[in-house]
Amino acid sequence: MNNQQILVVDDEDRMRKIVRDYLVRSGFTVLEAADGAAAMDVFYGNPGIALILLDVMMPKMDGWQVAKEIRGSGTLNAKVPIIMLTAKSDESDELHGFDVGIDDYVTKPFSPRTLVARIEAILRRTGGEADEEKEQRLEAGGIVVDRAAYTVTINGKPIELSYKEFELLCYFIENQGIALSREKILSSVWNYDYYGDARTIDTHVKKLRSKMGPKGDYIHTIWGVGYKFDPSLRND
Repeated sequence: MNNQQILVVDDEDRMRKIVRDYLVRSGFTVLEAADGAAAMDVFYGNPGIALILLDVMMPKMDGWQVAKEIRGSGTLNAKVPIIMLTAKSDESDELHGFDVGIDDYVTKPFSPRTLVARIEAILRRTGGEADEEKEQRLEAGGIVVDRAAYTVTINGKPIELSYKEFELLCYFIENQGIALSREKILSSVWNYDYYGDARTIDTHVKKLRSKMGPKGDYIHTIWGVGYKFDPSLRND
């Protein structure tokens, strides 16, 4: 994982330095930007960026605008993982972040060591340490997932998913018919110990169900446990 490029975008010099020092110590190459406009310049000039740490409140372009432009850029790196850094802890901000395609959400102040652990976990999931034996094509109930092409179709019609929604759907299909606890989903899909409540899972499931249309009924809520994906049953 050494030498992977991480773009750190924050208008606070001290914050960028703290994060940079921990990332460099962990073997990453760090690129920096102090505002949203500069972040886009760095993004377009460095197609090999592996992950972006993105502050919300910044001059020129805020974090939401930057994330939207990256996701809609049409570049090969448009789906680069993004971790949003914010001083706000309001649930509506978190929901908005997931809506624009944010992969993870970290509220300031945070532990730099925990942040690095989250970065490493996401990079493992995005292919830094990919399992070559993993099935590249998954099918269930009219849903076709192509991991190699990073595409999902439902009854032949493509749908757009964020990175985490894509990984969550893959995990559900791979474990269809099995009741999965929120803790198990967090451990398997997010790949780190999550210190917080379960709303991250619930938010992603809600968004995934919505994008799947009627097929979203395949994801069943198991009260007191978590979720189960089962195309043979419907939530009537």
